[in-house]
Amino acid sequence: MPLSLVNNVSSLTAQHNLDRTNSMLNRSLERLSSGLKVNRGADGPATLVISEQQRAQISGLRAAINNTAKAISVVQTGEGALNEINSLLLKIRSLAVDSSNAGANDAASLAANQAEIDNAIKTINSIASNTQIGSRKLLDGSSGYTGSTTDTDVTFLKATGSAPTGLSAVNVTTAAQRANLTGANAVGTLANDEILRINGVTIQLATGDNIAAVVSKVNAFTSQTGVVAENDGSGALRLRTNTFGSAATFTVQSSVAAGVNTTGFGTSIQTATGVDVAGTIGGVAGIGAGNVLTAQGISVSFGLASGSTTATVTGAQGQVNVIDQSLTFQIGAYAGQTSSIAFDRVHTESLGIAANGATTGNLASIDVRTLTGAQDAIRVVDKAIEDVTTLRGALGAFQQNTLSSTANNLRISLENLVNSESVIRDTDFAEEISNFTRFQVQVQAGTSVLGNANQLSQLVAALLQR
Repeated sequence: MPLSLVNNVSSLTAQHNLDRTNSMLNRSLERLSSGLKVNRGADGPATLVISEQQRAQISGLRAAINNTAKAISVVQTGEGALNEINSLLLKIRSLAVDSSNAGANDAASLAANQAEIDNAIKTINSIASNTQIGSRKLLDGSSGYTGSTTDTDVTFLKATGSAPTGLSAVNVTTAAQRANLTGANAVGTLANDEILRINGVTIQLATGDNIAAVVSKVNAFTSQTGVVAENDGSGALRLRTNTFGSAATFTVQSSVAAGVNTTGFGTSIQTATGVDVAGTIGGVAGIGAGNVLTAQGISVSFGLASGSTTATVTGAQGQVNVIDQSLTFQIGAYAGQTSSIAFDRVHTESLGIAANGATTGNLASIDVRTLTGAQDAIRVVDKAIEDVTTLRGALGAFQQNTLSSTANNLRISLENLVNSESVIRDTDFAEEISNFTRFQVQVQAGTSVLGNANQLSQLVAALLQR
């Protein structure tokens, strides 16, 4: 290369290489100080895209892990309240069993037992109304399946997780019947003293009693017999239960043969039994228990037909509308990765519905002051315990199999994803320190070479001096 005063190519070459080395030194220093080998798009466009996607997923996984922990807290809160309700149900059951020991209990003892049961029922309703997370109530039905009906003769009772949402047609093919018997003739005025034995309870009637007097005397023993007396509209005596269905039954026998101016029941024992409702909900045949029909997880009850005191409505009864208000939890890092659980309503009106063999409609209605009522209470409480424990089982399975298992999987995914993102983006300090040291030496050498290159013009000046 010729010597020149105008252009110092050697100096330019040295500057160029020194700039490159200095840039690489600064980049190495940035990687060491930030801990990242990709700090901007220019450091690796494809790597940056992949890394940022992974960071988004990592952020989502961490949030999902927190979500599952919160969901577990919600479930545990509800399950803890149900555990207390279950304890109260066991107490109520023990009182019902005690009340069934009719030979050892007097009216005062039975009244005391009923008062304690009433207090326990009040407490259960309080727990159901007040158990909440923040402002969200868990056990009052607002966090599960709720419903309404389009026909005033039909009452929505409850719906389970298997219930179809939306409108379902309700149709009664067989009306529910109360157990009832009507005397063979109008009572008129009793010609003789007469004794009625209803469910083993003796009721004394007197000569000259008319239909109103007979009704009054029979109804004075309703708490013992479970039977109500009424005028059938023609002057005849009708006896009936307040409850519906095949579990509703009673016997009646008179001391006087049926005839004019008698109650009309005769001296033979007569037995009356109610009829369970039959019908469909959403076209699916249901199971009837008294006046309660259950199908597809939906339970409804029916009112009395117009003008009747013994039979419910029949035929098409409008529709029931079920709304799913289950609690939904985001348990994944992406949209759509959710899971839901329904908290059933556990007020006493919704527990013990349609207990097998019971004439009492639900837990709120139990009365242990009679032997029949105490026996019914045991059946209803057993059904209520089944309702509560079934819900507790569902919540426990959701917590263990869905939430806890998902949380474990999320933690494993987070660990592996963080490791992958670290490989892509984190600085390898062993390698980078080696690079940094090399670039430092190169900068020092480049600086020295640049100084030497700048001395070349002095060599030209020396030639001119000669």
